[in-house]
Order: sequence, then C-alpha cells, then structure tokens
Amino acid sequence: MSESSLQAMIEGANAYESLMVPALFEEWAPRVAGAARIRPGERVLDLACGTGVLGREVARRVGPDGSVIGLDPSPGMLAVARRLESGVEWQEGAAERLPFPDESFDAVVSQFGLMFFEDRPRALREALRVLVPEGRLVVAVWDFLDRIPAYRRFVALVERMAGTQAADPIRAPFVLGDEDELVSLFAEAGAGSVEILTRAGTARFPSVRDMVEADLRGWLPLVGVVLSEERISAILVEAERELGRYGTLEGRMVFDMSAHLITAQKT
Repeated sequence: MSESSLQAMIEGANAYESLMVPALFEEWAPRVAGAARIRPGERVLDLACGTGVLGREVARRVGPDGSVIGLDPSPGMLAVARRLESGVEWQEGAAERLPFPDESFDAVVSQFGLMFFEDRPRALREALRVLVPEGRLVVAVWDFLDRIPAYRRFVALVERMAGTQAADPIRAPFVLGDEDELVSLFAEAGAGSVEILTRAGTARFPSVRDMVEADLRGWLPLVGVVLSEERISAILVEAERELGRYGTLEGRMVFDMSAHLITAQKT
C-alpha cells in the first residue's frame, strides 16, 4: 500500500472516529461489554475493532491483569486506534482467519462488524474456536433499515442523488436485522445458548449536516467510494429539507437507532 493510500485511509478513519463514534457507537460499547460479562484479568478479543471504541471499554474492565486484542482489516482504522489507546494490542487481520491458537480468549466481542464479514459462518466458527470452554461470544448488529426511518430516508436520498454505488455502503450496516436468521446463523456455526436482545438506542448528531458528512466523508471513503465536493454539497442541501423533521430546537439531529445484541457460549 502506498503512503498516500494509507494516509487517505487514516483521514477517513479520523473522520469516522470524530463524527460517527460519538453519534452512533459510544453508547453501545458498555452494553456489549456488559452483555459479555467482562471481568478483571480476562483475555478478550474485539473483532472488527475499527477505531477501538469497544476495545477501550473492554480494556477498562479487564484492568492491568487482563489483556485485550483488537483485530481489524483496515490499517487506517488501526492507526487511529493505536493513537487513542496504547493498552490494547491492535492487530491487522480478518475474522475468517484468526491468527490465534485454540482456546486463547475468555470472551470474544464484536460491535457492528458482522454484517461486513466476507464469510459470516466461518468467522463465527473461528470466534468459537479461539474461546475457552464456556467462553462468551457477544455480537451487536443494527436492526432492519425499515425500523430506522431516519436512515431509510437518508439512504433513499443518497441513491437518488449519487446512485447505488454510494447508497449500498450506507444500507449495508442494516442487512442483519432478522432475528430468526441470526439465531440460525449462530446455531449453525456451533454456538450454544444463543439469545437475542433487541435494545433501543439513540443516534445523536450535532446537526443534519454532521450526519450526512459522517457517511459521505467518513464512511464512504473507507469503503472506496469518494464523492465530488459538488455532489456532497448538493446532497447536503437536499438532506436539510428531507431530514429536518428529526432536528431539535437546538439544531441537533436525534432519532431512534435500535440494535440486536446476540449472546452465545462455546459448548
């Protein structure tokens, strides 16, 4: 990878951390870590760790006697994670091919990454492989897009103004909303005691503009879609009209954002 390509990835990851993490992901990290019953001294793997919001929460819980590894395929995301937290071992890699021996971890957690894995069943089998007997696996995924009207309207807007290539990455995080399919996916991978808890959350963006730029400037470049400034400006103007209903008197954009927490155990 060229230096310029890596720098572009780091810039995208910085935008992701500053825009999307506080608006969407921070509130879920304590929930995922709590569902995994993380305790001091444990060994924990954070799959698809991104810029490390969950890994940082887990590191606080395991304390100095525990250990946390954050794994992600993006060197840009990992560069930001390393800058923000030195107490976690941030490592590049794929969930489908974990570079760890059997029974290496007490818990494996993953927050909003499963939908992007190339081979989800294989990734789950790998997660179970590296767990100790009766180790805990907890994964968070977003609910269906139809149950999150603000994002449904935004995806439709981007598709109309920038095409399917730009809209599909924004739609992708919501493809695992079916609870029955999730139970089957985990059970077929060999997980035991599979349970799904659907929890209400709240997206909180400083403004409509911040929400739009979080995806157009933060998320899309990370997946290789770069829109022109002219196109971004046009979408911003239209988004103010179409998404303004979710605004508050202070100008912030606040809306419901539900997600599923899947808990399972290695049998």
